[in-house]
Amino acid sequence: MKRTELLMVGVNEIARKAIVTQISNDKDWMITETDTTEEAIERFHRQGFEIVIFPSEISGEDERKLSKIFSIQNPDIIILKYDDKDGHLLNDQITEALNKQRMNKKPSFSLVDDALKNAGLNIIVQ
Repeated sequence: MKRTELLMVGVNEIARKAIVTQISNDKDWMITETDTTEEAIERFHRQGFEIVIFPSEISGEDERKLSKIFSIQNPDIIILKYDDKDGHLLNDQITEALNKQRMNKKPSFSLVDDALKNAGLNIIVQ
């Protein structure tokens, strides 16, 4: 099974390490951490990420810039804003976002059977 690639963009090294440690416990996820927006853009272009995590410390300008770039490069990218106060909820947020994306990508079929629509059979049951 393919591991889900996550990109963590953050300035505060202590907060980044705590998030990386928490996420590394899940064997289905592979996290890459960056500390600058330039490094994040470079890594994003070299590697395919499915989720980008922005901690609360990132500036609004950097978040908008990166979100725009990442969304153009990969319209299916999941972008999560992480608040340090909800440390135990990050894994749940990631799982919920992945499940929602997978449900949206499931193929759906619609079929209308009108084979006898114009048959014009006159059947009388007595």
